Amino acid sequence: MLAPPEGSTNNVDKTPLVGGTSSSVMRRISGIFNKNNYGPSSSNSDSSYVQFTSFSDESSTRTLGSFAGVFAPVSLSMFSALIFLRMGYIVGNAGLLVTLAQFAIAYTILIFTVSSVCAISTNGAVEGGGAYFMISRTLGPEFGGSIGTLFFLANVVSSALCISGCVEGLVENFGPSGYFIKNILKDGRWWEFLYCTALNIANLIICLIGAAMFAKTTVFVLAIVCVCLAITFFSFFYQGIIEVPVPASNTLIHNITNFTYTGLNSTTLYSNLFEHYGKDYTAKGELVTFATVFGVLFSGVTGIMAGANMSGELKNPGKSIPRGTLSAIGFTLTIYLSMSLLVASTSTKDLMQNNYLFLAGVSVFPASVAIGLFTATWSAALSNVIGGSRVLEALAKDRIFGSILDFIPKGTWKGNPVAAVLVTSFLVQLVLLIGSLNLIAQLNSVLFLLSYLATNLACLGLELAGAPNFRPSFVYFTWHTAFIGLLGTFIMMFVINPIYAACSILLCLLLVIFLHLFSPSKGADWGSISQALIFHQVRKYLLLLDSRKDHVKFWRPQVLLLVNNPRSACPLIDFINGLKKGGLYVLGHVVRGESNEGPDPTLDMTLHWQNLVDHLKVKAFIELTVAKTIREGLQHLMRLSGMGAMKPNTVIIGFLDNQEPMDFLVESESPYKHVDFENDLFPMEGHGSLEPLEYIQMMRDVLRMNKNLCLCRNFAKLKKDLKIVKSKLYIDVWPVNFLNPGEQDAFDITSLFMMQLACIVNMVPLWSQLKLRICVCDETRTSYFQLNSTGQNHTEKLKMMLKKLRISAEIFPISEWGNVIESHGSNMATYVKSFNNLIRDQTAETAVTFIYLPAPPVEDEHVASYYSNLEIISRDLPPTIFVHGVSMVTSTTL
Repeated sequence: MLAPPEGSTNNVDKTPLVGGTSSSVMRRISGIFNKNNYGPSSSNSDSSYVQFTSFSDESSTRTLGSFAGVFAPVSLSMFSALIFLRMGYIVGNAGLLVTLAQFAIAYTILIFTVSSVCAISTNGAVEGGGAYFMISRTLGPEFGGSIGTLFFLANVVSSALCISGCVEGLVENFGPSGYFIKNILKDGRWWEFLYCTALNIANLIICLIGAAMFAKTTVFVLAIVCVCLAITFFSFFYQGIIEVPVPASNTLIHNITNFTYTGLNSTTLYSNLFEHYGKDYTAKGELVTFATVFGVLFSGVTGIMAGANMSGELKNPGKSIPRGTLSAIGFTLTIYLSMSLLVASTSTKDLMQNNYLFLAGVSVFPASVAIGLFTATWSAALSNVIGGSRVLEALAKDRIFGSILDFIPKGTWKGNPVAAVLVTSFLVQLVLLIGSLNLIAQLNSVLFLLSYLATNLACLGLELAGAPNFRPSFVYFTWHTAFIGLLGTFIMMFVINPIYAACSILLCLLLVIFLHLFSPSKGADWGSISQALIFHQVRKYLLLLDSRKDHVKFWRPQVLLLVNNPRSACPLIDFINGLKKGGLYVLGHVVRGESNEGPDPTLDMTLHWQNLVDHLKVKAFIELTVAKTIREGLQHLMRLSGMGAMKPNTVIIGFLDNQEPMDFLVESESPYKHVDFENDLFPMEGHGSLEPLEYIQMMRDVLRMNKNLCLCRNFAKLKKDLKIVKSKLYIDVWPVNFLNPGEQDAFDITSLFMMQLACIVNMVPLWSQLKLRICVCDETRTSYFQLNSTGQNHTEKLKMMLKKLRISAEIFPISEWGNVIESHGSNMATYVKSFNNLIRDQTAETAVTFIYLPAPPVEDEHVASYYSNLEIISRDLPPTIFVHGVSMVTSTTL
C-alpha cells in the first residue's frame, strides 16, 4: 500500500513559453486564455494569434469620450421623472431644510458608491452587464449572480417607474385638466395602465430595432432636457402671482379648484422651510412620511451606473468613468438644489402637495415641461430596458441559472439580445400593474441601494484583503469611502421601506445559497474575494496560534495520512476524515525520484489530488513531495506539513502487506466510484517495493520526531454504507502490549491515546450507533493481574478511569485472554497466533479494532520478527488500527 508510482501523471504541455516558434508561443498563450473562459478554444495557431491580438483590435470599437459616453447617460438617468414631476411632492411635504438634508444624504451615498465604481472600473475593463459584471468578478459567481439578478430587477422596476412618470405627466398635460391641451387623453386607473402599456410596447420596438441609434442620441436628448430646464428656471423669475388649477386626478380635493403660485417671495420661502407632511393623492390618500419622500427622491438619482455600463465603448474608461460620473453628479446636484430653493421660494405648500405637475402651470412655455418630462422619463425608461436586457444576457451567458436561461443567448439577432429584451419588457409590464409611481419608487430605491451596497462591499473586501492586484488608478478611493457608502446604503434601505429591504436582503441570501448549491457557474474561474479574505484571516489567526500555549484539554488529532495510491485507500481516507475531529488533516504522498532533475511531477498531480478530495468530500490538505526513498519523503512531510502551530501530531501509515489492492474509483459496487478518474490518473500498476526494514525505520522516525503513530490494515473491508455499519455492534479496544504485557498497559499513554481515538470515532454520526468495548482479562480465571495497593482489581480501576475521562465504554472481560498472556515467552510464534485467534474470535460483530502497538525495536536484527508479529496479529481481522502514543491526550480537569 505504501510504495508510490515510479513516475508521475504529468500531462501538461511542456512547450517552453520562452523560445521556440512564435506560433507555439501564441498557442500557449491562447490555451491559457481558453482555460480561463476568455474565448472559444482553437487548435489552430493562426486563430490563436487572432484571439490574442483581439485586445488591440477592440480599440476600434471604443469611440465614446467622457461627455457622450458617461456624462450624458448618467445625467439623463439621474433626472428621469424627478426633475419635472416630483420636486413639488418632495419640497411640499418635507420642507426645504429636510429636502436639502435628503439630497445631502442621497448624494453622499452616491459619491462614496461612485468611488467604489470608479475603483473597480479603473482596476480592469468592465464588460457587458455593468454592476453584475463588476460584482460577480469580484465577489464570485454566487454573490455576483444574486446581486446581478436583483440589479436586473432594479432596472425593470426603474423602467416601470419612468414609464409611470412619463404617463402621469402626459395625462396632466393632455388630460381633462391638461395645461397644454385638454381632453386629448382620458384619465383613470386603467386608462393610465393602457398608456403605460403602449409606451412599454414602443420601448420594446425601439430596443429591438433601434437601441444602438438611441445610444448615440443621448447628447441630443440631454440638450433638449437642458433647454426645458432653462425655460423652467426663467419662469421662476419671470412669473408673478398666478392661480394654478387642481388636476382632475386629485380626488382628495372637492371644493377647491385652484391654488396660488406666489412667485419669488420670502414669506413663501419661510413657510416652506420645515416639513409639513400631507397625503399622496396618487396613492389613494396614503400619508406621506420622511421615508416615502426619500424613496421617491432617491429613485430619481440612481443612474450612476450608466457610465460604467458603457466602459466597453469608451476610449479611456479609466479617465472617462470617474470624470464623467462625478461631473454628472455635480451637475445634477446643482440643478436639484437650485430647483428646490426656487420651488420653496415661489410655491405654496398646498399647491405642491395637491399638484405634482404645477411647473407646467407656471411655465412661460407649458409645452417645455411636457417635452422635458417626456424626453427625460422616456430616455431613462428606455435605457433601463436596454441595460436590464444586457444584464439578463450576461447572466444567461455565464450560465448562472444553468439551462433555464439558455434561450436568451440563442435569441440574439445581429448582436441584439432579442429574447432578453422581450423578457425584460414583459417583467416591466407586470410591475406597471402596481400603478402608483411613489410605491414603485420605494421598491426601485431599495433594489438599487442593495446593488450599491454590494458594490461597496466588493471594494471594501478587496481593500481589506490587501490583494496586490487591486490597484485602481482612481486615487480618491479608500476603505473609508467604501465603508461609509456600505453603511449608508444599508441604513437607508430600511429607512425607505423596512419590509422591502428585509425581503430583498432575504431574497439575495436565498439566491446566494441556491447558486452555491446548484449553479453551474459556482466553479467559474473568475476569482472570488472570499478566497482573499479567507487567506487574510487565516494568516492572521495562524500567527495568533501559539504552540507554547497548547493544553491537553484542547488536544485534537492533527493527522498526516501517508497514502501510496488513493485508488486503493479511499475507505481509509474517508475513515480518517471522521477521526480528525475538526483537526488538521493532511494527505501526504511521496513520488520517488530525483527532485533536482526535470520538471517537478507534483505540480500536475496536485490538481488531480484536489479533485479527489472534492469527490470524496473530505476536509483535507494535500502535501506531495519528491524523494529518493519513501522514508526520506515521509521525513519531508512530517517536517514541512502544516503551518505555524498547526502541525500534524499524529502520523498514520497503511500496513505493509502483499494484499491485492482494490480500485475503489472504478469498482462497480464501490460507493467511491467516479467516471472522471480514469486509470491514467493514479495508475494502479508500476509500483515500487518497500522492504520491512525501511518500513520499521519509518515508524522509528515518526516516534523520534515525537509524533503519535498509527498503522492501518484491512480497511478495504470497510465500505461507506449504512447497512454495513448497522450490521455491526462494536468498536473494540485491546489495551495490552502483546510483546510485553503488564498490569499498567491499560493506563499508559498508548492505551489512553487509543481509547481517545476510539471515543472520537464513536462520536462520528455514522459510527455513533456502535458501542465502544474495552477488551480486558477475565480476572476470575487468571491471577496474571493482581490486586493493586488500593485493593482495587484491574477492572474496577479501569472503570474508575473511564468515568473520570467521560468515556462511555463497556468493559468486556475475555476469559481466554489470561491463558494466552500467561503463555507469553514460551513460544513467541505460537503466542502471537493465539493472540490473533483470540481477537478474531471476538470480532464477528466488530466494525473497527484498535490494538496496542509496541514500540519498534532499536536494533535492525529484530526488525523481521517484529514485523512478522504485527502481520500475524492483524491477519484476517476487521479494519484494524495499531496505535502508539507519545504524549498525554486526555484530561480530567475542567
